[in-house]
Amino acid sequence: MSRPIASRAALFLFRALIERSGAPKNRIFLTNCQSVDWQSLTFIGERHELELRIVGEDAEEIAARITDGLAEAEFSLPGLMLADIALAGRAIERRDGTVQLDIEALTLEST
Repeated sequence: MSRPIASRAALFLFRALIERSGAPKNRIFLTNCQSVDWQSLTFIGERHELELRIVGEDAEEIAARITDGLAEAEFSLPGLMLADIALAGRAIERRDGTVQLDIEALTLEST
């Protein structure tokens, strides 16, 4: 049985990042995604590592809209709370003109 590329929580997070960018969804691609279960004594959730690739002439501008103030941003994720989100490293401009963002996040199930 094949597994989806991303968990439900990771896909909600990816959609929220696209919305935050203000760019058309065909400009931002999820090129890698890893989610692992996470829990504490009181919470259950997932830790995510998302690799995004942004295409087009204004890729750097779109990346900036996603990352500026990211740690303080609030997202609406159905059935989830975003406990933590950050850019891992810095935006990487590729030779092909795309920009790569590596984002780490922690989502918690809300009850």
